[in-house]
Amino acid sequence: MSPDSSDAGWSPRRTYALVAAIAFVFLQAGLYTSRWQAEDNFSQSSVATSSIVSSPPPHVGTVAQHPIPQLMDEAERKFRALLSRQSRSLKAAVAEYTRRYGRRPPKGFDAWWKFVQENNVRLVDEYDGLVGDLEPYWNISAAEFRRRATQAAQMLPSVDLIRIRDGESEALNVKPNAEHDDVSMRARSFLLMIAKFQQTVRGQRALRHSYLTLHAQLPDMDFSINARSEGRVLVPWEQRKYPNISLQESFGEVVNSARTPDWRGRGSVWEAYRRTCAPDTPARRLFASNRASITNDSTNYLSTSPHLGAEFQFARDVDRRFAFCDSPSAHSQQGHFFSDWRTVPIPYPILSPAKTAGFSDIKIPSHYYYGTTRRYTYAWDEVNMELKELDSMETPWEQKSDKIFFRGATTGGGSSPPGFAQQYQRHRFVRMATDASNTTHTVVFADPPSSPNYLHTKVPASELNKEIMDVAFVSSVDHLNYPGGLAQQMEENRFDDAVLLRDHWANKYLLDLDGMSYSGKFFAFLASDSVVVKASIYQEFFSDWIQPWLHYIPLSSSYREIYNIHAFFSGATDSTLAAANSTSLTDLSASQRQSLDGDRRLRRIARAGKQWKKTMGRQVDMEAYVYRLCLEYARLWADDREKMSY
Repeated sequence: MSPDSSDAGWSPRRTYALVAAIAFVFLQAGLYTSRWQAEDNFSQSSVATSSIVSSPPPHVGTVAQHPIPQLMDEAERKFRALLSRQSRSLKAAVAEYTRRYGRRPPKGFDAWWKFVQENNVRLVDEYDGLVGDLEPYWNISAAEFRRRATQAAQMLPSVDLIRIRDGESEALNVKPNAEHDDVSMRARSFLLMIAKFQQTVRGQRALRHSYLTLHAQLPDMDFSINARSEGRVLVPWEQRKYPNISLQESFGEVVNSARTPDWRGRGSVWEAYRRTCAPDTPARRLFASNRASITNDSTNYLSTSPHLGAEFQFARDVDRRFAFCDSPSAHSQQGHFFSDWRTVPIPYPILSPAKTAGFSDIKIPSHYYYGTTRRYTYAWDEVNMELKELDSMETPWEQKSDKIFFRGATTGGGSSPPGFAQQYQRHRFVRMATDASNTTHTVVFADPPSSPNYLHTKVPASELNKEIMDVAFVSSVDHLNYPGGLAQQMEENRFDDAVLLRDHWANKYLLDLDGMSYSGKFFAFLASDSVVVKASIYQEFFSDWIQPWLHYIPLSSSYREIYNIHAFFSGATDSTLAAANSTSLTDLSASQRQSLDGDRRLRRIARAGKQWKKTMGRQVDMEAYVYRLCLEYARLWADDREKMSY
């Protein structure tokens, strides 16, 4: 390894240049600080203070402080700190890698660094998730790693193979009697991602760049690519704790049946997942695993008024690290635990687009994010086959609807075991958002608008949903497994006409919910001029790179705080004011009642999310991730791993 000559010496001129560069990065990353501060510094004279309710009625309470401004401020500080500490030279990047992971970077790290510098990749140190995915394989030999990597694609259903030989790559289905071109889009997409730093792709010359002079090609190796969206690898706790024990002896029936494509009534994802939990957790105790449990990480939620309950608790992030081992009853409300596709109890290095906590898959970028299609790509011009800066149907912010918008299929889980479809994530939200009963929700609102004076009252769900929700299914894909069939499903859930992706842009709030696995529309939603409200339990390749409450609004898996998210940003609705008997606001027009501070904060998130997609969610950022993955993977593949270090 040669030293980086750019680090030799220092001068005041270089100090000024570094400060200017950091400031430029902040601007490019969606942190419009000065403009935001100008928008948010409202003088108290601009608020009709005479309308402040000093003595609320008995059925109306007060709230001392709203948590959302604090969450937004925390998010901005965290992301600024993240950007400011990124390595500025190869030497610094090597030192940071060594500090974080206790080993030197992999061979080819200098070529990767040149790649990210040439392509203006901004987050160069944030690969903790990737390194964590690969960490278990350091405990097995290179020969065993190679055997498992190839065997997974040979043995397991819905797993394809990417093979690299002599600088050429190809995607294969290596199952007996399989058609040669019977390969999933996930495998084909991964093949395209490695093309830029691979010498050639079979049948197609790859683009040549100057960094290829440093690392002309990847070594011979195989990748097993999950053809399904669901996670596949669930390694029992005993096997992870004691990797030398025999899986055949401990879970012989499970291992022998791993080759079958689905559960077929013999077990379930949840039963396999339970085995990944430690023996002293509630999930491993059979009786406890069926009982309600509220034990979980409360640090993910913020509430300044605990007496208001879960409806005024706001998630700091989506529930991607939810501890199902400690709260086993929660599994019944997440469809991926009922997938029909059998999981694998053996630590095979299988590459998947997403996973939940407890799964051992290796994360890679989704083909929905990397590719360009009318269903999953913002501003894709099908006629001219090009990606535009602005979608032709994008709506000016002032003309967008204030309603929370969702359209999607009833996808979200399988039928192993049957009977749980009513509780899957999408079904739960659609029912909640279309509830026409006398159920009430506790809503907190500012009186007067944009003031720090907050009141709370209980509002009928029937009225509130009509005012702020535009939520419906567009198709049924699981009615055969739904209790009562299609007729019951349509009676319990709202269905409406299908919409195109571009129809979403008429709304300020775009709800992003997990389907069978992760949501493939997340990047398209971020690229728009709308705000993504996202609920998810999945970890993805970019999870270390994006900041909730800055680039999107996180929503808990219970969804209960959604009404107060809307009330903070868009102000009190008619039904809220009626429930509070707030005459001071009822006489104002709809535009006067709107929270100007909240709306500007909402638009700020929309802008930051769009800028993140343009600067950190690009195709080349995904290629940088996969490039880094390939270098790490190549070291694990080699008999002499030390020789494959930088």
